[in-house]
Amino acid sequence: MPVSFEELAELRNRVAGELSDRVRDEQVSEADRQQLGWQLVVEVVAKWATDYSAKRAPLHAEQEHVIRRAVFDDLFRAGRLQPLLDDPDAEDIRINGSDPVEVVYQDRPIARLAPIVASDAELVELVNQLARTQGQGERSLSPASPLLRMRLADGSRLTASYLVTPRPQVVIRKHRLKDTRLDQMVAWGSIDTVLAEFLKALVRARKNVFVVGGQGAGKTSLLRSMSREIAPGERIGTLESEYELWLHELPGPGPQVVPFEAREGNGEKDATGRMLGELTLADLFPHLQRMSLRRILVGEVRSVEVLPMLHGMIEGEGGSMCTVHARSARAAIERVATLALEAGIGMSVELAYRLIAEACQFIVYLRQEDETEIGGKRHRFVAEILEITGLGEGGRPSVQRIFAPKEEGGRREPRAVPQQMPACIDDLVRVGFQREWLLHPFGTWSHELKTVTQL
Repeated sequence: MPVSFEELAELRNRVAGELSDRVRDEQVSEADRQQLGWQLVVEVVAKWATDYSAKRAPLHAEQEHVIRRAVFDDLFRAGRLQPLLDDPDAEDIRINGSDPVEVVYQDRPIARLAPIVASDAELVELVNQLARTQGQGERSLSPASPLLRMRLADGSRLTASYLVTPRPQVVIRKHRLKDTRLDQMVAWGSIDTVLAEFLKALVRARKNVFVVGGQGAGKTSLLRSMSREIAPGERIGTLESEYELWLHELPGPGPQVVPFEAREGNGEKDATGRMLGELTLADLFPHLQRMSLRRILVGEVRSVEVLPMLHGMIEGEGGSMCTVHARSARAAIERVATLALEAGIGMSVELAYRLIAEACQFIVYLRQEDETEIGGKRHRFVAEILEITGLGEGGRPSVQRIFAPKEEGGRREPRAVPQQMPACIDDLVRVGFQREWLLHPFGTWSHELKTVTQL
């Protein structure tokens, strides 16, 4: 692009000034404001381009269009980040100061693209501009507030750090698909038709479920897909650090959703050391429980909200679900127990185990095999489903493997296939599940998982 970052900012400021003069005393919608803004962008860039062509070199029509789009994005969208956010194949965007930008894709190696800022200070200013225009609070990236989390307008999750790291760091996690269903996950190879029917039955039978896995394994997508099986009109609540499930915005018939989103403080602290204006998931949980909800979905359990969640699962009608970061299905039990112990209320490990055994009936574990660096792609799939059947040896929750990987007769299947009947099979049959579906030794996978190491 023939325009520098500084010139782009100058063009943006000109348009912003003219726009402010035009709408100062008028009440206009955001759509009308953006339409007027685009007209002003066209006018301002046309004048600039005429001067540029006379003094430097002629501009092609496509170059002028790129500049118009960049100015508009800088004013109304995510600025220089917008082309990366618009890339449908990008999953993560990583920025280290003014270095080349790293983009993580689902089906190919990480790409290193041109820097989007000329200096580290410019990256901080870009983040603060996004916080002003797209943020949900009064936070900024500054010496007084060196950490920032926010949701962008397109639903992407931005995390930034400043001064606590040698250089400013930004990571953006994109949600490529907001409206996902279990049948789509079958087509992607994440589950087979037996697993899809089993997960549907868990939702309809109102079983409490932990959806667990490592970072990027697809926990949120699976939880969203399972949530689409909730009966239309049923009143449910969602509780998230940043909206990622988007159940309250999905089209078509679905449950009546009351969405709650945590809020960070404004950087200042009260006399107790707590951030002013901060609302954590644990703060919001009691309010959510008073909203006449039939079930609650927690986007990710990572702190003291674990205790009200467990109690809510025990005391509610059933069917609540959450995601938990864990490296295996069994490790999820220890992870939740550890979070309960860290809540700071004198919790014992014995009581933590008892709460888990009473609260949760199933653990669904997702696994990711990342082969993008060796010429393959990312494989995300359900690898195991455990049923919690009460307290067992040593006071730990007793579990049995309902689905798990299998190797038999020369066939190796790392994805979950049926292992045994769950103890609650009658509950699942009542909502339409058929016992014989669990008799397929390798499920209904149409083909083996083709990884690079198997080829």
